Amino acid sequence: MFRLTQYMHQLLQPTPVVRRGTPGSVKPVVIWNLTRTCNLKCRHCYTVSSDHVFPGELTHDQAMGVLDDLSAFRIPALILSGGEPLSRFDFWELAERARQLDFRHLSLSTNGTKLGDPGVADRVAALGFDYVGISLDGIGATNDWFRGIEGAFDNALAGVRACKARGVKVGLRYTITRDNAHHLPAMLDLCEAEGVDKFYLSHLVYAGRGDKHRAEDQEHAHTRQAMDLLIERGWNTLSKGRPLEIVTGNNDADAVWFIRWAERNFDAQAVAQLRDHLVAWGGNSSGLGVANIDPQGRVHPDTYWSDYTVGSVKEKPFSQWWTGDDPMLATLRTRPRPLKGRCGACAFKDVCGGNTRIRALQLTGDPWSEDPACYLSNAAIGVDDGSDRLAVTPFRGKSHDPAHRFF
Repeated sequence: MFRLTQYMHQLLQPTPVVRRGTPGSVKPVVIWNLTRTCNLKCRHCYTVSSDHVFPGELTHDQAMGVLDDLSAFRIPALILSGGEPLSRFDFWELAERARQLDFRHLSLSTNGTKLGDPGVADRVAALGFDYVGISLDGIGATNDWFRGIEGAFDNALAGVRACKARGVKVGLRYTITRDNAHHLPAMLDLCEAEGVDKFYLSHLVYAGRGDKHRAEDQEHAHTRQAMDLLIERGWNTLSKGRPLEIVTGNNDADAVWFIRWAERNFDAQAVAQLRDHLVAWGGNSSGLGVANIDPQGRVHPDTYWSDYTVGSVKEKPFSQWWTGDDPMLATLRTRPRPLKGRCGACAFKDVCGGNTRIRALQLTGDPWSEDPACYLSNAAIGVDDGSDRLAVTPFRGKSHDPAHRFF
């Protein structure tokens, strides 16, 4: 996650750089998909969830054991996600146990449509969730089309208002594609109008139904325009003292784009300080600062790596898998990673960490190939091959559809 507003603060009021610990000492934020059951049918769902019960999901006792292990392992944050986590049969018991275990940061990731039901927001507030992230993919009918259910926008907005009325910190999450990019200004307006605390723009990742719809990913020029708008709004919000925090996810090249913006607007000392902070952050954190447990208890480097399993919590605890000798985790934790193509030659790979490796895997069959969603030109990332091309040529293997191309 790239915390745009946080790094804007660094340009105004720089603080000492805090380096990330060694790979062996870093404890991950754990995103736990409690269930695949969900009342919506989102086009870009990375878990391919739907409205029925899936076999093989963790039992109540197994899930309680996971909570105890994560607490003992002292992870910095736990995010309860789905599917729709509120659809799990024992959600409230798990949430209550998580709060008793006193995780440093406990979040709920939801589609928001159930939060307006009688008593639901009251229970969320009573549990003291540190943050509730609610997904919206546009305004009104556009959101409903993405989410597959008429009325999803109105129900989610009711959930936002119910949480805000009870003093719960709320963020809106928005996955940007060609079909909803024009709603970005209105989404930011909605945040300000509703007093939303955080806006999270997610770039499309090719996993689950998101992989099938990867042709909907924005052209690079449109991505740059979206980032320019976010930076403009973020800076205006900050300068006027308004509280909205803006973050982005699933495209760590955003940090490099922000450095280039800073170079045009601040002196060399401020830019150097900013870059030092971003290098300390290190960009993509799959397998290091973030981990995933799926509904069946399988451990993954992050939520989008569903095809790669480190192990199952049904066999031994998460903490043992995470501190074991898995070869993919070891390579993901390597700095610099063994990147190829433009990513390998990039002058900013210490900032973005090679970006989102799962996109490279899905398009080329090689997780260390260049990320096709990097929207900066060769000149902007210090790569000189005479062509200044912007995107990778897709893999033509049998397991990948050659009709999906990037521009």
